[in-house]
Amino acid sequence: MKAIVIAGTVSGVGKTTITTGLMGALTRQKLKVQPFKTGPDYIDPTYHTWVTGVASRNLDTWMLSHQAVVELFTRAVQGKDIAVIEGVMGLYDGRSSKSDEASTAELAKLLGVPVLLVVDCGKGARSVAATVAGYKAFDPSLHLGGVILNGIGSPGHLEFCQEAIEHYTGVKVLGHLPRRDDLTLPERHLGLIPTVESQASQEFLERLIAQCEATFDIPEILRVSEQAAVREAGPSLFPRVKKPPVVSIGVARDKAFSFYYEDSLDLLEAWGAEIAPFSPLEDTGLPEGVSGIYIGGGFPELYAEQLATNIPMKNAVIAAVKRGMPVYAECGGLMYLGESISDLKGKEHSMVGAIPVSTRIDKPRLSLGYRTVQALADGPVLRQGEIARGHEFHWSVLQASAGSPNAYRITDRGESIEGFQQGNLLASYIHFHLGALPSMTGRLIDCCLKFREMRNSSL
Repeated sequence: MKAIVIAGTVSGVGKTTITTGLMGALTRQKLKVQPFKTGPDYIDPTYHTWVTGVASRNLDTWMLSHQAVVELFTRAVQGKDIAVIEGVMGLYDGRSSKSDEASTAELAKLLGVPVLLVVDCGKGARSVAATVAGYKAFDPSLHLGGVILNGIGSPGHLEFCQEAIEHYTGVKVLGHLPRRDDLTLPERHLGLIPTVESQASQEFLERLIAQCEATFDIPEILRVSEQAAVREAGPSLFPRVKKPPVVSIGVARDKAFSFYYEDSLDLLEAWGAEIAPFSPLEDTGLPEGVSGIYIGGGFPELYAEQLATNIPMKNAVIAAVKRGMPVYAECGGLMYLGESISDLKGKEHSMVGAIPVSTRIDKPRLSLGYRTVQALADGPVLRQGEIARGHEFHWSVLQASAGSPNAYRITDRGESIEGFQQGNLLASYIHFHLGALPSMTGRLIDCCLKFREMRNSSL
């Protein structure tokens, strides 16, 4: 199996641009590319999916067991020609300052995949060789297969950097991108803009792929990718045989709500759930026959006015909540189920009103990081006392009414509590990958099935 990891020295060196361009160039060669993203990220994978036409998947060595990571990887690459994995932050950045836990390096070593290191040369020349030398020496067990240079100013600059790196480190330079403003992906407050909202132009994509075809050594990159030595893993998350559908779950998917792990949805389908997508922005009601609702994260603050004016959909959601239908909401979903959202301009918009909270965007207060939580009560994904690993990433802040029943205790923050939990409704800032605790998938399906059976028996 061919596989390669695209890692950066630090964040912001152009990993996603280079990964997207390489994936596009490989796809142009009629190769079936399976894209992946390291760690908890919903936005970068949209660019992978856009350029390859194949759903990108997340591999997180902290939220998921190592066995589960290998299982998800080997399952996804079946029938593909090459796997391309984009890293997270810098190559060695992760959860710990004293180990490679949750880093791109840990994932690369776990899977046995060589790394291409992206180095920003915009403000350096010979010094970049020292950078590469340091990254190579920092962990000799890591397979550093080559370097990609970004921010190259001229042919002379390229020659200077390449000669220094290859002379002092022995690591080959396998490609570069020139310093060009028209090869930069669009960003805003949470990073890149998801392609589900506004794809970068086809012209931009053509320009990026053409540049990568011209200045990347694609044959040599493919040769390095052949050095991957991925081990096999038996099923621990997915059933050996897909279960027939027993229940339908409505999943909110549109420009406002797009933050889902593809493998989480696949797990639901594999264990007996039919996924029924709906749009809180455009639709006037929930899909026919659903027995549960899953509202993921996204950017409801950017579409708050449209969400607020879609009164039929808000009425349908609150009616489902009142009937006791299982509702699971993460981050943006929490904001939508609350009483109101104050947008980036400070304007307040009324939301569903299913939970006694309001949210506002407060840029100086970014909440970011992995979280370990313990359920305070039985809910649609966890039983009381169960512990699961997730993550948090948002600018918004929450104002809750006094006495609101909380969902979780955050175990790595002392006695800190979080979220809203009442009956079959759970809304929280915490994002889960359903593979983090295999019982979560079955728990959500069972709750939906029990609700449907209770409704049928009362008719």
